[in-house]
Amino acid sequence: MKINSILVALFTVSLLASCEKNETEPVQPYDTGVIVVNAGNFTDNNGTLSLIQRTGQTAVTDIFQKENMRSIAGGLSGYAEVNDKGIILVDNSTAGKDAIEIVNARTFKTVATIPSAEIENPRSVIKVSETKAYVSAWDATGDFSNFYKNPGYIAVLDLTTNKIVKKIAVQNGAESLALVGNEVYVGNTGSGKTVLTVIDVTTDAVKQTIEVGRNPNIIGVDASSKLWVYAGGELQKINSSSKTVESKLKITASYASKSPSSFVLSADKATIYYTFSFYDAADNYVQKGETYSFSTTSTAIEAKTPFINRLFSGGLAVDPQTGDLYAGLVPSYKQAGYVFRYKSNGTLIDSVKAEIAPSKFFFKK
Repeated sequence: MKINSILVALFTVSLLASCEKNETEPVQPYDTGVIVVNAGNFTDNNGTLSLIQRTGQTAVTDIFQKENMRSIAGGLSGYAEVNDKGIILVDNSTAGKDAIEIVNARTFKTVATIPSAEIENPRSVIKVSETKAYVSAWDATGDFSNFYKNPGYIAVLDLTTNKIVKKIAVQNGAESLALVGNEVYVGNTGSGKTVLTVIDVTTDAVKQTIEVGRNPNIIGVDASSKLWVYAGGELQKINSSSKTVESKLKITASYASKSPSSFVLSADKATIYYTFSFYDAADNYVQKGETYSFSTTSTAIEAKTPFINRLFSGGLAVDPQTGDLYAGLVPSYKQAGYVFRYKSNGTLIDSVKAEIAPSKFFFKK
């Protein structure tokens, strides 16, 4: 009887182990790595997504086309994931052809398409819960005398139904987004509006606005839980609890015409990287510049000694796993660009050929 009990116990353990092994999900081709958002040339509507492994030397190109046998058919303005769903923002240069493509984030097979009748000029996307994402959108635009003719909005995307369930009216030119606790902050670009809009993600409603200055671009939240924004030509540190601006800093530089952009926080949230560009009149107005950094505890910021002596027009991002800096280089909007990778101390790791205009990055697990 004792021997029989032992055999039953061993058989049970073996069966459970076998079941556990069978229930383990197989590895899919896009489970790991870094998604590169290649914006493409706007009028050519040829944006693509690439995948680079963290230790890989080559990119898997145009992965949406590869898995679905059709192109995205537009420029790309953003990508994010909510659990196992990938959200691709498609901004076509022809009115009425914008879209949101929803894919399986592990296989990149299409799940659903939200057409232009429901979304116009999608700009940025952010996960706000396990089943919901926010997409900032400009709405329909006008001509150059009044380009941002309509207020922007935040499209509330329900990932259980793959549908937009609400549009929250915000400032014209709605663009950058940041999630802080149960609130999303909304910035804007180009429209000249001077406020951040604060939205409660539990009610999907605007709570308040914060006056900060023209065209606020949200950078992120630092190690001290302060929200950083570049607005009105100044770096501003905002207390997200009191909704007040605690400090303002200007970047001083030897060239008055230099323009800072592509701000991004380091993995430890203690440093901010950015690019500084200018057009050199002595060299046929060729765009030049460098990449700089400063501490979030700085009381003055001077763009004097470059962190990296190179300008990246394609944007910057930091891998939260490794702390490595990813930078997009755009030689032109008619040829493939490159992704440069640097250690957090500025040491070059390598460069990987991507596709046209590598502009944003999404870091998978």
